[in-house]
Amino acid sequence: MKVKAAVVGSGIAGIASALRLKAKGYDVEVFEQNSYTGGKLHSFQRGDFRFDYGPSLFTMPHLVDELFSLFDIDSSTYFQYKKKDIICNYFWEDGQQFQVKADKKDFIKDASDTFNESEKHLSDYLESTKTKYDLTSRLFLEKSLHKFSTYLSKDTLKAIANLSKLHLDSSLNEVNEKYFDHPKLVQLFNRFATYNGSSPYKTPGIMSMIPHLEMNYGAFIPKHGMHDISQSLTQLAKDVGISFHLNQKVDEILYENERIKGLKVNQEKLEYDLVVCNMDVYSAYNSLLKKATPPRKTLDQERSSSALIFYWGVNKRFKELDLHNILFTEDYQKEFDHLFNKKYFAEDPTVYINITSKEVDGDAPEGSENWFVMVNAPTNCGQDWNEQTTYIREKIITKINTCLGVQIQNHIQVEHVETPETIEAATSSFQGSLYGTSSNNKFAAFLRHPNFSSKIKNLYFCGGSVHPGGGIPLCLLSAKIVSDFVPNA
Repeated sequence: MKVKAAVVGSGIAGIASALRLKAKGYDVEVFEQNSYTGGKLHSFQRGDFRFDYGPSLFTMPHLVDELFSLFDIDSSTYFQYKKKDIICNYFWEDGQQFQVKADKKDFIKDASDTFNESEKHLSDYLESTKTKYDLTSRLFLEKSLHKFSTYLSKDTLKAIANLSKLHLDSSLNEVNEKYFDHPKLVQLFNRFATYNGSSPYKTPGIMSMIPHLEMNYGAFIPKHGMHDISQSLTQLAKDVGISFHLNQKVDEILYENERIKGLKVNQEKLEYDLVVCNMDVYSAYNSLLKKATPPRKTLDQERSSSALIFYWGVNKRFKELDLHNILFTEDYQKEFDHLFNKKYFAEDPTVYINITSKEVDGDAPEGSENWFVMVNAPTNCGQDWNEQTTYIREKIITKINTCLGVQIQNHIQVEHVETPETIEAATSSFQGSLYGTSSNNKFAAFLRHPNFSSKIKNLYFCGGSVHPGGGIPLCLLSAKIVSDFVPNA
């Protein structure tokens, strides 16, 4: 008789966990309250325009390929992607523009010429990001920080011996200011704090490892858009015998004598030997694990930032824009002060524009583009989002018009809006935070919820709200950590 495992939630980490458990011999079923798989990684159509709902940056594709290799399947038979030559275009209101090329030598030369920084400073900085990643990835990203055995390793000793290189006692902004004189280059590298929903003025300098993922691994785009990641993995899961129960909201995770018993779904008790929860961990304790004692210190940490997103079908093409584009605020520190302290928008937001129709055929009609226009947002704490949306939409349009020399409001044919409130409702992410808790202190990595329950045997957690964090690569790594805990069936 096969050992049965259930996965609650079919976000990218839930699907990956299901695949890894299946490869270990488990009989796996996935329960999803929505009518689709993928969580934030899904898409929708508005008129003739297709939009990816959530994550727009794809790095470390080998973590996706690895899931196919578990079953000796060539990933390209399900899923294709290509590496971008241009990582991101940056714009400032004074007319300054800068294009980050994927080739590191080109980037160093271009940045040196544009910002009058020495090539050595730039090269040293990028080398330092690689050093941080190499010293900590196997410890912080690929293993549990909540198991004593993790610290009994050469990786730990090596990291401890090089603590000064990790910049744990400096903020990301302080590290960047140490390396660079030009404020725009500091701002460019400060932006990477937003990759885990944090503030560059609070998050520790170790987070300067994040640029390494883009500038050394590269940025990629799936052939059919970002949602193709989750949909290809869903198809793989179905093909290897994993069952998906869509539109099936789990009522409760059942346990007895501190051991998993199964799930309650539609008031029916279903027996499972093992459960992996891919739901936001804060929401899981409040809805699925009501009888368990919640880890208050973990759950009460500061939340990561959220997002306000405008999905625009634009009846014009812009040659100066690529897949990823950033229009910077004139006062970055003020923007983050508003996000994390005042809990409402500053009047001059940084605007991110993602346009998949630059690469994906059929995402927009001929002569048009599909714009995913996002600003970092405070979490949902009862703000009037209708009022905030109207306010910030005007500011976004002003920013775009100033930086691009256009009247973008005259070209918007289709519009859909997502606020922190609607993101929270659709994804069960507490307060609409995109990455669970923020990384605004040096102990944040250790305070994230572990990938296992210390109180309930055979209960595991994956996804962006638990260790090692949010974003596609870290969610996939969370599934890998879970599978390392679980013995073969």
